[in-house]
Amino acid sequence: MPGRQDGTGIADLAPLIVTATLGSGDQRRFDALRRVHFPPERNILNAHLTLFHHLPPARSDELRRLLKTLAAQHAPPPAMVSEVYSLGRGVAFRIDAPALLDLRDRVAEWFAPDLTPQDSGRPRLHITVQNKVDPPVAKALLAELQRDFVPTPLIIAGFAIHHYRGGPWELLADIVFRGSRCR
Repeated sequence: MPGRQDGTGIADLAPLIVTATLGSGDQRRFDALRRVHFPPERNILNAHLTLFHHLPPARSDELRRLLKTLAAQHAPPPAMVSEVYSLGRGVAFRIDAPALLDLRDRVAEWFAPDLTPQDSGRPRLHITVQNKVDPPVAKALLAELQRDFVPTPLIIAGFAIHHYRGGPWELLADIVFRGSRCR
């Protein structure tokens, strides 16, 4: 069966996206930056920290169980907003979170046969606050954000699984870290 059956008997073929969820204060801060600086017609998502772009929907139950197990065993991993950088036509904040990447590696190993080329390598964690603008607009925002930038801790609250259906993502699961181990 290519995808999970919904209540109508139709298989759900929408790929799964996995993100790390942010603490509420950090979520508000980055969402506010996106509201101000992202082109409004393209700002259809909240700020997010993507771990996987395309996992198979047929394995959604298995993915949910694995992430719940990891979240039950581990405390929120430490993370830092370490720099502001250019995307050429946008601006992002680099996120340093080695323990989160270690957890992501465990998921990647579990799903290795199903990973797309994009998800096969370790991601460069970031939160995009502007994209798809003219380069001079992006350059001006970069200069503005770099002027007062100081590295700050970032709260990683858990994992989220979303269906990607071409527009706003559909939340499938929100899983909170509640364990005591940091790695």
